[in-house]
Amino acid sequence: MAKLARVVDDKGLVPEESWKRFIDSLNGKVTGKSDKERLKQTLIEAVKKRVPNGEFALFFSGGLDSALLALICKELNLKFTCYTVGYQSESGEVPPDVWYARELAKKLDLTYAEKVFNLNEIKEIIKQAMKVFPTPKIFDTNYFVTLDVASVVIAAKSIAEENIFFSGLGAEEIFAGYQRHEKCSDVNEECWRGLREMWSRDLYRDVTLGDALGIDLLVPFLDENVIIEAMKFEGESKIKNGEKKVILRKIAEEMGLPKEFAWRKKQGAQYGSKFDRAIEKLTKMNGFKYKQEYIESLAKEKK
Repeated sequence: MAKLARVVDDKGLVPEESWKRFIDSLNGKVTGKSDKERLKQTLIEAVKKRVPNGEFALFFSGGLDSALLALICKELNLKFTCYTVGYQSESGEVPPDVWYARELAKKLDLTYAEKVFNLNEIKEIIKQAMKVFPTPKIFDTNYFVTLDVASVVIAAKSIAEENIFFSGLGAEEIFAGYQRHEKCSDVNEECWRGLREMWSRDLYRDVTLGDALGIDLLVPFLDENVIIEAMKFEGESKIKNGEKKVILRKIAEEMGLPKEFAWRKKQGAQYGSKFDRAIEKLTKMNGFKYKQEYIESLAKEKK
């Protein structure tokens, strides 16, 4: 479950309306000037107060969010392991997340583990992900994204002994990391809208998956104080000259994250890991033209 972020309570995942009321209440608390140093310290404190007793893990893609979390944990002298997964095709091309994660782990001297999965293994992982979530009446893009992201998490957990994971969930919303932020007329208004909609898009998926896998997810970017401090920054501090999440990148670089990692343009986990490419390949190998047809065939097997 996602701890210390008003995502869960004693009964499990909070109702969607409770989450939206929580986000709306934070909107009313955003007063005063933005301050980069205060935001940095608030994020460090958000990590500190979530640190569990004993060892823990980090979903690690080598992208900005997970890299910054790894850097903070390293600076705090914490004992943790970074996990990265991917699919490597017959051409031998290393998935972007694996390549960047490897390089950054070396530079920061992180405890690091990775696994590159083959097609048969990924097929079984997809089937496992499908067992976690109800079969939808309509196989739409949202369901495919859910399966893609869940498959990456399941793959990472399969090589990890730990049951507590730090996650970068929330950073894209509060620091304007999506394409829709770039296209909108008011960046922060879109950030608030995205935060409210996270329940149906992200929180339900991640909490359901966490419960199924027996893991706890720690989400410092959804810390109440981090959200408030991040939302004090105007849209121009988040998106500038085609770069997204600018203020967070500057903080990461100031804290010691090498420039090539702080300013790396990141894709979603399913793309950087190449799991999406694996699903496309499985679709064709099984005689289907579209991913939807292949996933529907797996759903029939599930029954």
